[in-house]
Amino acid sequence: MYVGQCTKDVIRWPRPASPPVVKLEVFYNSEYSMPSTHAMSGTAIPLALLLLSYGRWQYPLMFGLILAFCWCSLVCCSRIYMGMHSILDVIAGFLYAILILIVFHPVVDLIDDFNLTYKYAPLIIISLHLALGIFSFTLDTWSTSRGDTAQILGCGAGVACGSHVNYMMGVKLDPPLDTLPLSLSSLTVTVFGKAILRLLIGVIILLLTKIAMKKATIPLACKIFRIPHDDVRKARQRMEVELPYRYITYGMVGFSLMSIVPCVFHFIGLS
Repeated sequence: MYVGQCTKDVIRWPRPASPPVVKLEVFYNSEYSMPSTHAMSGTAIPLALLLLSYGRWQYPLMFGLILAFCWCSLVCCSRIYMGMHSILDVIAGFLYAILILIVFHPVVDLIDDFNLTYKYAPLIIISLHLALGIFSFTLDTWSTSRGDTAQILGCGAGVACGSHVNYMMGVKLDPPLDTLPLSLSSLTVTVFGKAILRLLIGVIILLLTKIAMKKATIPLACKIFRIPHDDVRKARQRMEVELPYRYITYGMVGFSLMSIVPCVFHFIGLS
């Protein structure tokens, strides 16, 4: 997502012209078009889930391939249907995601091991992601792309730091290797109810984290950089406000997702 958003701001291809295209979505119209980051995420997420889960869970490979194909196809086609991308944008996003997976999938275990075990990993992760955010904010004028980029980097840093904290505290979220592959349990009323309860509690914790951090970071950033915050929407378009607000807020959301929420589940017996 970060690479895709930055590539948009470097290439600067406009969205498809309207008319003749009928645009059914206008929220992201201020962003550039090439490549489609929806196509990138719609390709990378299902394929990464397939690559990382097959062998850990017992399920037919064809089932995973069909699910990944349907997921990718629906997301890519929807961007053309909504009038936000050309076919070329979508194809470029699809191929871009494949290239990134080819580069990073072979080294994902090395990256994960570094995140978990290296003493200064959190400091390096936070500094690197923050530097990438500052760089992306210099590429172009304000658009939703800048905020989304900082949000993505914040989530990534928070998840990585949360994983590191779990490892340092001895929290074992992964099953032992000798128990793999795991078999899918049958869907009973108890299992379904437990899953729904975990979902509700997790979402509530993450929403409360987001609201609390948003309430704290925007006024604080405005005060530090002496920016009027009477109009919050206008203040958030300033790099000095939007970058720390998005980065800190969604960094804490990512951290809560990986560390705080699982601890709550363990405490109340929903692990």
